[in-house]
Amino acid sequence: MRLVFAGTPETALPSLRALLDSPRHEVAAVVTRPDAQSGRGRKFQPSPVAELAEEAGVEILRPARAGDPEFLDRLRLIAPDCCPVVAYGALLPQSALDIPPRGWVNLHFSLLPAWRGAAPVQHAVLHGDEITGAATFRIVRELDAGPVYGVVTEEVRPADTSGELLARLAESGAGLLAATLDGIEDGTLEAVPQPAEGVSLAPKITVDDARVDWSAPAMRVDRLIRACSP
Repeated sequence: MRLVFAGTPETALPSLRALLDSPRHEVAAVVTRPDAQSGRGRKFQPSPVAELAEEAGVEILRPARAGDPEFLDRLRLIAPDCCPVVAYGALLPQSALDIPPRGWVNLHFSLLPAWRGAAPVQHAVLHGDEITGAATFRIVRELDAGPVYGVVTEEVRPADTSGELLARLAESGAGLLAATLDGIEDGTLEAVPQPAEGVSLAPKITVDDARVDWSAPAMRVDRLIRACSP
């Protein structure tokens, strides 16, 4: 299939590499967040996804908003069959969702419908989950509520930080995403609606959320520190 990949941080790189290497799919362009200031000099730096796309000679789209008319016009001209998404970092309006005939397929780092939202791995660690995973699903307007194509599971180890767990999920999830796109292309994979039961939310962790209450039980303090690392 002809793909436009949407992603921004390092977490998205294993998936982008897997699709660039796939003999079955063509990554025609990537969509990523605009360059951001970083480092001591506060210089503008491209996202990790933009850097990899530049190395691969792939067109880079950096819309300020995914609903910008110029971006939507360019996306229509590229005419992707499907748009895989990994940690893009911005909401996609219906006008964008309607463009690829096979939709936008998101790799989310939880076993949906558990931990819908921006910080699923952090909340899995914070709440002491023993098993988590990743899921591919078709994006709909409601947050992380679309029908699921497939899942992989991952044990949460006793000393895992969010960073360590996310790194493993990014690798196993890349294989899941590639296999999902293969199945969509073959017509052998159908998305299954998420159950209404078991929904939990994983909002972004704030500075106040990360403050340690040293009067709390040791297990709670341990989970909080690991959930907020890095």
